[in-house]
Amino acid sequence: MQERVDILGVNVSVTSPQKACEDILKKIEKGEKAYVCVAPVSTIVDCQKDKKYKDIVNGAFMVTPDGMPVVWMAKLKGKKKIQRTYGQELMFKICEAGQKYNLRHYFFGGTQETNKKLIERLKEKFVSLNIVGHYAPGLRAVNEKEPEDVLSAINMAQPDILWVGLGSPKQDYWMANHRELLNVPVMVGVGAAFDFIAGVKKQAPQWMRQSGLEWLFRLCCEPKRLWKRYLVGNSMFLWLLLLEMCHVKRTKRI
Repeated sequence: MQERVDILGVNVSVTSPQKACEDILKKIEKGEKAYVCVAPVSTIVDCQKDKKYKDIVNGAFMVTPDGMPVVWMAKLKGKKKIQRTYGQELMFKICEAGQKYNLRHYFFGGTQETNKKLIERLKEKFVSLNIVGHYAPGLRAVNEKEPEDVLSAINMAQPDILWVGLGSPKQDYWMANHRELLNVPVMVGVGAAFDFIAGVKKQAPQWMRQSGLEWLFRLCCEPKRLWKRYLVGNSMFLWLLLLEMCHVKRTKRI
């Protein structure tokens, strides 16, 4: 059973990259169907506006804390062992550990070119990595159902783990909608990890990631696409946290 912490109604797992890797490997070993969501600030904010989306995220086997502000809030609530666990690092951990068990990996998302570079770089890093397939779906609407032939191709490949890189909330809806249609033990939504590993997009320096400034780096790289997510979304996150804190204080006084 995953230990959780409530961050604005989203049940974030109290985990770390190593623990998340171990828990996912156990799930695969048991052959139980599950999906894993990564939860940066933007996901938690989106959950405030869409109850169905919040239910999907909270219905995940694991909701990893992808973003230092999420980690800081969890620690303020007493969860001192929690560590940032984001898509790329989790993928690396599982790819490395999975070599011992010959885990079968399938990659769904990105573009044909991105997937080619992604697979090349992963195989350079993990020599014994067993990749059984990949598919670039192109643009997808939120909540869009996948054609039967695509699902059949994934099932025929018999992956142990399906990496989904559609970005949130698309990837979370996709995993929830197709969980029962796919014979895959575990699906993991990893956001922009495909692009970062493939080298298609630049990743923030380590010091910015650790200090909670990765959002600023990404905003500077893609201002037109990400300004609303970070400038509006981050402000809303802080405002909602403030309201929650005020409510808690009032409740304690009463």
